[in-house]
Amino acid sequence: MPSVKDEWLRKLRGEIPEITPEEVRRILETNGADVLVVDVRESDEYRQGSLPGARHLARGYLELVAREELPRADLKVIAYCAGGVRSLFAADTLRKLGFKDVLSMAGGYARWKQNGHPFEVPRGAARRAETGGVPAALAERLQGLRSEIQEVPPLEARTLLASRGVLPVDVREADELRQGRLAGAIHLPRGFLELQAEQKLSDPARSYLVYSSEGVRSLLAAETLKRMGFANVVSLAGGYLRWEREGCPVEVPETLTDRERERYMRHLTIDEVGEAGQVKLKRSRVLCIGAGGLGSPAAYYLAAAGVGTVGIVDYDVVDRSNLQRQILHSDDRVGMRKTESARQTLSTLNPDIRVVTHEVRLTSANVDDLFAQYDVILDGCDNFPTRYLVNDGCVKHRKPNVHGSIYRFEGQVTVFWPGRGPCYRCLYPEPPPPEMAPSCAEAGVLGVLPGVIGVLEAIEAIKIILGKGDVLTGRLLTYDALETRFRELKLRRNPGCSYCAEGRAFPGYVDYAMFCRV
Repeated sequence: MPSVKDEWLRKLRGEIPEITPEEVRRILETNGADVLVVDVRESDEYRQGSLPGARHLARGYLELVAREELPRADLKVIAYCAGGVRSLFAADTLRKLGFKDVLSMAGGYARWKQNGHPFEVPRGAARRAETGGVPAALAERLQGLRSEIQEVPPLEARTLLASRGVLPVDVREADELRQGRLAGAIHLPRGFLELQAEQKLSDPARSYLVYSSEGVRSLLAAETLKRMGFANVVSLAGGYLRWEREGCPVEVPETLTDRERERYMRHLTIDEVGEAGQVKLKRSRVLCIGAGGLGSPAAYYLAAAGVGTVGIVDYDVVDRSNLQRQILHSDDRVGMRKTESARQTLSTLNPDIRVVTHEVRLTSANVDDLFAQYDVILDGCDNFPTRYLVNDGCVKHRKPNVHGSIYRFEGQVTVFWPGRGPCYRCLYPEPPPPEMAPSCAEAGVLGVLPGVIGVLEAIEAIKIILGKGDVLTGRLLTYDALETRFRELKLRRNPGCSYCAEGRAFPGYVDYAMFCRV
């Protein structure tokens, strides 16, 4: 059954003309004086770049400022957002405000820039007040809304939040949220309301307290939510500013810097990540066992994704034969410690993260201290003694073990997560004899194969941190590069496993070095 959002979009696409970036450019070049280009994205997005000469009127403020900023309603207006969806809703609002000739740019700013059209980076975005200079038409509309939507003052709202299980919903922009919020508030910017409400407010029968900075946008947001089927919506009178002024409790969430918001913009627009998820990544700590074929792509993408602390365990030096697959290193670093080479590469890629190097061989003497410092362990080692030690340490410390391995043209990845699925010993209780376990040096490996498996490991680690998706616990994903084929095998926990069986005491670490050819 189509969602309210989908039905709404279908209706708007039948009413509002959409034009391509190329058509927009031709109009501006031939008739620019009679055209107004309006950027309806949020301030953080606008600061990354805009169409030359565009006026920034964030969608959440549109009714408040459109008449002042766009004084001539007879001109053609072209609205655009990031991807061409919010601009349809904005164009609908502009039409209702009296602008007759309103178009929406299909594909938004992303397509404009992707197709090579000129853009400019503005100096900044103005912050607007809600209650100063409300247009007469909007003031009349707000008066009507106040007869339909209950407004509650802060003290009454505080009682509601404490006693009736009402959820607070913050409809301000992201840079306003960084100043503080009501405890536990769901961030749902008004500009994204129609797009994200059904995902973020999953229960239409629940009661919601909507608030903005001064209580105007929250009334407009509450009206939209009611149209979408959320019947129990009230608005905070006076908004966040009054709430704070009257001494009600607030929390200042850990947030991203402006540079981090710019770097992770593509994450912030994904519901499953958003700013809250990106902050989780920023707080997280992942230990990569090895800076070789698997550790290289995994660490590279963990750093790029914004994992706040990336630890690297390796005791080897860079050899020229490594460079066919170990992308953290380069020819001018032959002979350098792999940990230092990895630190230089990752710090250059993302200076906002912390790279911690552990220039040691992982042993039973140091595994406890190392694993205690991290949230997720990513196994990129290439030998059985270390593989068993990683497994046993993760079982003891109850840490998720993202496991990968490669051989010639084949690779595999899974997640061994104590208490949620099998461990490595459930599959292989003891290591194989040396003749059954040739190393990569002996058997060889396709250079690009570790990239596939290492990236899959990084994806699993990020899913674990975010708490999203179906992690590969109890499933083994194999990849055959020659056949270009993935296969999935089900892994079952061994109820008699000597390490992870319920109620079994940890038996201790075992040194398997004498049994394996490393």
